[in-house]
Amino acid sequence: MAVYSLLSSSSSSLPSSTILSISRTFSPRTSNRHIVASSLREASHLTYSPVPESTNKSSFNRFLDSCFVLCTSLALSASVFVTDVDTAAAFVVATPRKLQTDELATVRLFQENTPSVVYITNLASRQDAFTLDVLEVPQGSGSGFVWDKKGHVVTNYHVIRGASDLRVTLADQTTYDAKVVGFDQDKDVAVLRIDAPEDKLRPIPVGVSADLLVGQKVFAIGNPFGLDHTLTTGVISGLRREISSAATGRPIQDVIQTDAAINPGNSGGPLLDSSGSLIGVNTAIYSPSGASSGVGFSIPVDTVGGIVDQLVRFGKVTRPILGIKFAPDQSVEQLGVSGVLVLDAPPNGPAGKAGMLSTKRDAYGRLILGDIITSVNGKKVANGSDLYRILDQCKVGEKVSVEVLRGDHIEKIPVLLEPKPDET
Repeated sequence: MAVYSLLSSSSSSLPSSTILSISRTFSPRTSNRHIVASSLREASHLTYSPVPESTNKSSFNRFLDSCFVLCTSLALSASVFVTDVDTAAAFVVATPRKLQTDELATVRLFQENTPSVVYITNLASRQDAFTLDVLEVPQGSGSGFVWDKKGHVVTNYHVIRGASDLRVTLADQTTYDAKVVGFDQDKDVAVLRIDAPEDKLRPIPVGVSADLLVGQKVFAIGNPFGLDHTLTTGVISGLRREISSAATGRPIQDVIQTDAAINPGNSGGPLLDSSGSLIGVNTAIYSPSGASSGVGFSIPVDTVGGIVDQLVRFGKVTRPILGIKFAPDQSVEQLGVSGVLVLDAPPNGPAGKAGMLSTKRDAYGRLILGDIITSVNGKKVANGSDLYRILDQCKVGEKVSVEVLRGDHIEKIPVLLEPKPDET
C-alpha cells in the first residue's frame, strides 16, 4: 500500500496535533472518493481563533501554513482519482528476453524446419533361440526429412540397410510404417514412403549446392543418439571433398565438409544454409574417437536431387558402367604410369564387347598387363575417382571414346555404356 502523508503540528490555538493524512491504496475508484471526502471533512474542522493584536503576524503565518496543507491534500487526493494502477503490475516487473538478431534468425530457422525432419527406426527380425518366436528388434536409428506431399522421405542408405521393417516418426510424435521406394548404394541415398495425411507433411525447402562458399554458416538438424530434434551449427570448412560409400566403397565426389557436430543418429538429416534451404544430406563424420570432435560430411543437394527423382519415378538409379574391374591406384603408381589398369573385362560386358584387354598371366606365370585407361571422351583419367566422376556425367546407352595404353602405344576404343546388371 502506497502512503502519502503530510504532518503539520500547530500551537495551542489550533486543535492539538492537527494531522492531515491521506492514504493511497490500489483499490477501486469508489474507495478513493471516500478518502477525499474524509480529507475535506478533516480540513473543514480547521478554525481560526481570535488572538491579540500583537500576535496577528504569527497567526497569519499559521493560517498560510494551514492553507498550504489543505491545497496539498486536495492535489494528492485528485491524483488518486486520475491514476489507476494495477496491483500485479506495481509489484511484478517482467523483463522480456532480449535476443540478438542472429539468435532470432537461428531460433526461427529451427522452428520452421523442425516439422520437416523425421526420426527413422530400423527394425530387424530375430528368432528367439528357445521359443523360436520371430521378434522385431531395433538395430539402428537415424534421421530423414520429408521430400514432398506424397509422403516421400529421404535418408541415407546405411540407415535402412538390413532392415526388415522401418518406422518413421514425425515431429508431432505420430509414427508410420515406411516402405522402401528405392536406394542408391553408391551415393548412400535412400527414399522411403509413408501413408500420412498431407496436412502432417511439411516438405523441406530445397536449395542449391553449386554456389556454396567456404566459411558459409550451416545448420544440421537430426536425432543424435536417439534424442529428439537437435540443432547444431557450424560453417562450411571445405568443398569438393571425396569420401567412399559405406556400402560399395565407390567414391562420392563433391562432398561438403562442415564442423557442425554430426553424431550417430544425425545420418540422413538435413544440412541447411542460413535461409533454411536444404544444401546437403548429413552422411558421415571422420573422427579418430568416433565422436563429434572430427569433421562432418554431407552429400550435396544437387547430387541428391537427381538421385531422388530417379528413385521416385523408376524405383532405381540407372547409372552407366564400363563393366570392368580395375587395380588399386597404388599398384598403378608403382608401375610409374598414370591411369586405370584393367584387371578384368568380362566378354559380356560393355568393355569386353568393345575388345578391351584384361590383365593375365602367360604360360610361364609372368604377368601381362591389360589396357590402362588414360582418358574418356578426351577427359584425363589419372585414377579410379576420375573414371567414376566422368561416368557419372554420362548416360546409359551413350557411346564414349576410351583411350587406353596398350603395351607401348595408345589406342582409342569406342564403348557403348550399359546399366548395372541388377538394374536392368
